[in-house]
Amino acid sequence: MNEQLLGLLTGVLLGFLLQKGGVLRFDRQVGALLFRDMTIVKFMFSAILIGCVGFQLMSDAGVITLEHKAMNVGAVVVGGLLFGAGWAVAGFCPGTAVGALGEGRVHALFVIAGMLLGATLYVEACPYLKDTVLVWKDYGKVGLPQLLKVSPWQCVAVLWGIGAVTFVWCEFKRV
Repeated sequence: MNEQLLGLLTGVLLGFLLQKGGVLRFDRQVGALLFRDMTIVKFMFSAILIGCVGFQLMSDAGVITLEHKAMNVGAVVVGGLLFGAGWAVAGFCPGTAVGALGEGRVHALFVIAGMLLGATLYVEACPYLKDTVLVWKDYGKVGLPQLLKVSPWQCVAVLWGIGAVTFVWCEFKRV
């Protein structure tokens, strides 16, 4: 029960931060897609950078065990294209759709319904996908450090470097 309570509290905190950061606004979503408003990019990159350090520290301390899903290029490419197309059409990603619904934007229900429909279609198509998309360049259950044969902290450092460049670029664009 503690894990469910922690998950609920974490979700509520994330929703609060999404709302306070203005990330749930449709104009910010579209602005991010058009590279005109980088608020969402900065918000999400901040969460990723802090999260990667936190997860790696907890893993090193033995508090958590990192388990990977199969690194499958076909699934990542197809999933990324579907995610991006859905975000571009709807103006919300899954997390911001739920947050927008919490703010009273009823049209976000269409995005949530689309997510549920997509999950249902995936379950139905999974037997076909196992012999096609899900076998394209399958590297197995490895993380980026294992794939590149480097320390996880080296990946964290590179990601932080990319983050620093991204933040400078966003400020240079003055968005």
